[in-house]
Amino acid sequence: MTVFLTHNRVKLALHTLRAAEGPALLLLHALGDRSPAEVPPDVAGWPGPVYALDFTGHGASSVPAGGGYTAEVLMGDADIALAALGRATLVGRGLGGYIALLLAGARPREVAGAAILDGAGLAGGGDRPGPAVVRGVPGAVSAPHPFALVELGSDIRPPDYVRRFAELAVEHSPLRDPIAVCGRMRPEWLRAVLDVPGVREEPLESALARFAAAARPD
Repeated sequence: MTVFLTHNRVKLALHTLRAAEGPALLLLHALGDRSPAEVPPDVAGWPGPVYALDFTGHGASSVPAGGGYTAEVLMGDADIALAALGRATLVGRGLGGYIALLLAGARPREVAGAAILDGAGLAGGGDRPGPAVVRGVPGAVSAPHPFALVELGSDIRPPDYVRRFAELAVEHSPLRDPIAVCGRMRPEWLRAVLDVPGVREEPLESALARFAAAARPD
């Protein structure tokens, strides 16, 4: 089942991959990707409903005119989905992992743990501006939108800026160690995040088990 949520003039596709009772899991895809059609094997053991969001300009979500993509806009997409679902655990791949971290810092009490996985867009554009080259047809209405690939692929991520989101997540989350780094890639911003006490390096299976246990009522 897919429902459409409104973020400004964009229609966001929020997919229910598995309906169930229990804590919610929200999947955030990588740059240029889209939500999976079914529950991925690496999260199949989650003891509750599983949802997936198509970011602006991706998948079944609408494509805005003129571009203007930033990670913070996509964080707003995920925040709209979180508001619709209520409290949820986030699993983000690539760019989705970066967005999961930002949202965990912005909404630490609503995000019941965030797991960061490898994938396209994880590194972004580094910590300094660089040249951006548009390939394909700028302004095309197909998804993924070429402007999204260029603008989000060159998104600047100063380590001090990103680290602050991790600190806010750790400080204000009711969970212990609410951020889990579950992949192998280590861009500079992610190395800065790993320096924050309360951020763990661990396998996805272990992180999801911790987050699910913390979500269970006493």
